[in-house]
Amino acid sequence: MTDMPSAVPVQTDVLVVGAGPAGSAAAAWAAQLGLDTVLADAAVFPRDKTCGDGLTPRAIGELDKLGLADWLRAHTTNQGLRAHGFGQTLHLRWPGGNLPDWGSAVARTEFDDHLRTRALNSGAVGVDGARAVDVRRGDRGRIAAVVFRNGAETFEIACRRLVVADGVRSPLGKILGREWHRDTVYAIAGRAYIDSSRSDDPWISSHLELRDTEGAIMAGYGWVFPLGNGTVNIGAGSLATAKRPVDVAIKPLIQIYRDTIGADFGLSGDLRNVASALLPMGGAVSNVSGPNWALIGDAAACVNPLNGEGIDYGLETGRMVAELLSQGDYPLTHSWRSVLERHYGETFSIARRLSGLVTVPRLLPTLGPLGMRSKFLMTLALRWMGNLVTDEDRDAAARIWRWAGRRSIAVDARPPFS
Repeated sequence: MTDMPSAVPVQTDVLVVGAGPAGSAAAAWAAQLGLDTVLADAAVFPRDKTCGDGLTPRAIGELDKLGLADWLRAHTTNQGLRAHGFGQTLHLRWPGGNLPDWGSAVARTEFDDHLRTRALNSGAVGVDGARAVDVRRGDRGRIAAVVFRNGAETFEIACRRLVVADGVRSPLGKILGREWHRDTVYAIAGRAYIDSSRSDDPWISSHLELRDTEGAIMAGYGWVFPLGNGTVNIGAGSLATAKRPVDVAIKPLIQIYRDTIGADFGLSGDLRNVASALLPMGGAVSNVSGPNWALIGDAAACVNPLNGEGIDYGLETGRMVAELLSQGDYPLTHSWRSVLERHYGETFSIARRLSGLVTVPRLLPTLGPLGMRSKFLMTLALRWMGNLVTDEDRDAAARIWRWAGRRSIAVDARPPFS
C-alpha cells in the first residue's frame, strides 16, 4: 500500500463512493445533517454519463429540497409528455398534486457537476480520480476502509459507514456481494445529442411505437428531451428478460429513430456522443446492505421498469440513507433493505411485471393501439409509468396502484431487493 495523495482524508464518518445524483445527494444531506462526509469518484469532474437527461416532477421535488429549483428553471422546463404511437399523438400534462407540475432536462455533464458542487458546498470533502478497487474488512463483517487506486498509487480511506453509489454496474457493490438477477425485466438503452430547432419545446416526447432495423415493433420506446440550448437528447431503449433476451445494436437503432422523426422535430446534423448502457431495474439485486454499508440509486437497481428513469430514485435514496445514518451508528443490514422495500417494493413489483408483459411477442402491437385511443387511460399510464404516485396520494389512481402492488409482490418468486 503506497502513501495516500496529499489532501485526501485518512478517515471519515461517512464515505460515499460515486458522485452521480444518488451519491452527491447522499453526501449533501449527510454533510447538512452534521456527519463528517467524503465523496469519492473514479472520474474527474465534469464528466459525461449515459442518460436521457430528463428530470421528472418527482426529481424536481427532490432537487427543490436541495435548493436547486431556480437553477433548473434557468435551464429549461416542460409541462408534460407528448406521447406518440399507433397513429395517435396525445399531450399529457404533469398532474401536479403532491409533486411539482413541471419537469426539466439538463445534460448530465453539467447536472452531475453542479450537484456534486452542491454537496461540497454543504461540507462534504471531494476526492476526484480515485477508483474504489477493494475493501478492508473489520470485525463482524463491517467495512473498515475502502481501497482506492489513483494512477499507479493505491491508498485507503477508513470509514464508519459506507454508501455505495457507483452506478448500474456497481463494481464496489460486486465486491460486497451484490448480485443482479435477470429473471425480471431489464433495459438496453442508448442516447445521443443532436441539433434541433425545437430545443425549447415545452413538452418531452416519447414514441411508444419503436421499430427495429427490420421494421418490426420492438418492446421499447424512443424519446426526445429538449435541452433549451439548441440541442435535444434523443434516445431509444428496449426491454428484455432472461427468458426473452434481445439482440439490438443501439447506435443503428437510434439512427433509424432519428431518420424517422427528424423532420417533425427539426433535427439537423449528425448524432453526437452516442452511448449506451445496460440497466438493471425494479430492485432486481440482492445484498443491498451490510453491517455498516448500503447501496443506493442505480447500484441498488432503483430504476423505474416502466420508463427507465433513475435520477428521482437516486436523489430520494441519497436523502433517505443520509437520514438513516444520522439516527446513529446502527446496523444497516436489515434496516436499509427495509427502507427500500417499504418505499419501493410494491411499486417495483407491479411495474416490472407490467413491463415484462411488453416483452411478450405480439402483445404490444395488439394493446398499444387500444391504449393510445384513450386519453384517460394514457393519463393514468403517465401517472403510474412516470413514478408520479407518492405515499401521500389518496386518490383513486393511487389506491389502484398500491392495491396492484400489494397483490403483485405477494406472488413474486423473488421480491425486489431479495
